[in-house]
Amino acid sequence: MLVRYGTISSVTSRPADDQRVSDLVRLRRVRDRIDREYAQPLNVEALARGVSMSTGHLSRQFRAAYGESPYSYLMTRRIERAMALLRRGDLSVTEVCFAVGCSSLGTFSTRFTELVGVPPSTYRAQHGRTVAGMPSCVAKQVTRPIRNKEAPVDSRT
Repeated sequence: MLVRYGTISSVTSRPADDQRVSDLVRLRRVRDRIDREYAQPLNVEALARGVSMSTGHLSRQFRAAYGESPYSYLMTRRIERAMALLRRGDLSVTEVCFAVGCSSLGTFSTRFTELVGVPPSTYRAQHGRTVAGMPSCVAKQVTRPIRNKEAPVDSRT
């Protein structure tokens, strides 16, 4: 008796593959929206609704695809932009907080410190104008925040 497993698995995996590709396309849309609208009030419910997914499914799939939750990705984008604004030196920490879409100075400062390793005010004092003359694409890479609380603790603070 000959059983053709290859034929059965290819028939049954096709819808699953199509669903996976569809999910990846929608996840890319969510990530692009976060990159574009980081300063706007965004939450996981609104992001999920925008791509016709449940919040739980979006969170699980986003983490599987990008290694972090949608909220964590959003906060990382906001902190990256905050770092650039703080380096410019013409805005206060509070102004930067609101400019990047955070509504709580405390949450902003805590997350900034977790990702960067120093509080925003210290970062501003230490890095103001340090990337002057450096192309923005290089400055962004050199000053990119570290995710998942991996920043070294600065003993001077």
